[in-house]
Amino acid sequence: MDNARVDPIISQTRQLLTLAIETSCDDTSVAVLETAAPDLNSPTSPAAHLHFHDKVTADNAKYHGIHPIVSLESHNEHLAPLIAQALRSLPPASPKSNDFTSHPIPVRSANHWLRKQKPDFISVTRGPGLLPSLSTGLQIAKGLAVAWQVPLLGVNHMQAHALTPRLVHALEQPSTTRSNHEENREPGFPFLTLLVSGGHTMLVHSKSLTHHSILASTTDLAIGDAIDKAARCILPEERLNTAKDVMYGRLLEEFAAAPPRNGTGYDAYHYNPPRTRGEELSRKPSRWGWALAAPLAETRSGSKSKAMEFSFSGLGSAVLRICRRHRGQEMTHEERVDLAREVMRVAFEHLASRVVMALNSLLQERNTDDKSTEGKIGTLVVSGGVASNGFLKHILRSFLDVRGYPHIRLIFPPPSLCTDNAAMIAWTGIEMYEAGYESNLGCKALRKWSIDPDADDGGILGASCWQKRERDFDTGKERK
Repeated sequence: MDNARVDPIISQTRQLLTLAIETSCDDTSVAVLETAAPDLNSPTSPAAHLHFHDKVTADNAKYHGIHPIVSLESHNEHLAPLIAQALRSLPPASPKSNDFTSHPIPVRSANHWLRKQKPDFISVTRGPGLLPSLSTGLQIAKGLAVAWQVPLLGVNHMQAHALTPRLVHALEQPSTTRSNHEENREPGFPFLTLLVSGGHTMLVHSKSLTHHSILASTTDLAIGDAIDKAARCILPEERLNTAKDVMYGRLLEEFAAAPPRNGTGYDAYHYNPPRTRGEELSRKPSRWGWALAAPLAETRSGSKSKAMEFSFSGLGSAVLRICRRHRGQEMTHEERVDLAREVMRVAFEHLASRVVMALNSLLQERNTDDKSTEGKIGTLVVSGGVASNGFLKHILRSFLDVRGYPHIRLIFPPPSLCTDNAAMIAWTGIEMYEAGYESNLGCKALRKWSIDPDADDGGILGASCWQKRERDFDTGKERK
């Protein structure tokens, strides 16, 4: 399908309701999201309302990582019960809803039946992710779409992460006459998106709903995976053995954030952002005799230090070598804390350096005589599981400030919306549905699915099974 700019074809005052499913990896999540019609009698009511949102994470602790079969079994065990809960949270059906498109659905609750509003469509993660996990959610979503005779919308998981701040804004902004118009959604396009998780590390130029150009991506490990591996080496054994999940990066942050002797918060660690590239690439010897090199800084030719790419395998190897020096002798608590902080500093400065390089490049591309704001980047969205890390927030803000970009606004979704969740799938489904897109019932789960239209697969709209809506669900009339 053509990747041209998408123009909304649904009336922007249309109230929409969707049930969403997310099963791309080890999280089973379901959400019910509704956009509000303008209500002049209640101008402070939000533009979107999350009626239900919950998730269950597979217990992969004994594997120290994601086990595909365990994750699949968890989806099979928990998805249907979560949907049953979500149905009870659907808004009540209107007494006047007698036409075939809005016919209420019966939902059992305790000893009686409830008349609930039927969702306008079903949103579900189609990719990228683990194929068995994705297929579980997709097949359930197809079943609901067929049973209720409503459209299906397969969502790109990474696109959903990029659009999460727009969901947060809709949940907080008042519902006014024009609150659902594109120009009133924040952040507005274009903006930069830093997607950082256990499976992905990408810096993206988000130009429109379906156009997200990848400026840099990892050549080896994702940052979340690298930090998890470092945590398994650095953290004391008792910390690892008592972990409730496999999110070791979060444990590492908590371990490193032990109250310092002087001051409070991350400022108390006396972090000094590098003001020059030279400072950024130089090693910083520790009091323990080791020093971690910035990724790509010490390649043989030196050219990689300016490459628009991410690499974390070298950092992981360096941490492993430091830990092996202590075989037969326990590493002190103080050294473990210092190593945890240094690993995060080096990894997060590597992210920040590519953000600055991208901003410099985009600035050079713009006509310096052009004083217009069209196409100007003023926002960096940081999303994905690693985005909940407080030290990352501190480093990015400090780094941008000293490198000439104090005006760049940083947006981090709430921690509950940083990790995989169905709420972001619901919101992306709504934005795509408003733009006139649906997925046909023959669509398959996609293990790989780029968000860049210049990628080999054509990006979001390059996937098969997209279809333009043939009928206006406001009027029931055929679209021209």
